[in-house]
Amino acid sequence: MTVVQHRPRTAWDAARAFVAAADCDVYWWLTDAVAHHLGAAYRQALTETRLRLQQREDAVSAEAGAWRARLEELLQDRPDLAPVLRRLAAETAGRLPR
Repeated sequence: MTVVQHRPRTAWDAARAFVAAADCDVYWWLTDAVAHHLGAAYRQALTETRLRLQQREDAVSAEAGAWRARLEELLQDRPDLAPVLRRLAAETAGRLPR
């Protein structure tokens, strides 16, 4: 059975997980995972997100939107990364504090 995942939904789920992780200890695990699977530019973007979140309490929505757009563009260029991104988002969400 083939699982069809809506590309914008994949990007949105990952964006929400990444931004939540950027503001807690999961960040350290995620930076390595993002660099490994998506590349150094995405690791740098995650670092910049963490800094903005630490500087402004109201940055969460803007950061989530920026990550959604960034990840949708990635999936448009590299649809083969969709399963990787779904797994990364799910594992990140599972590591977040409850």
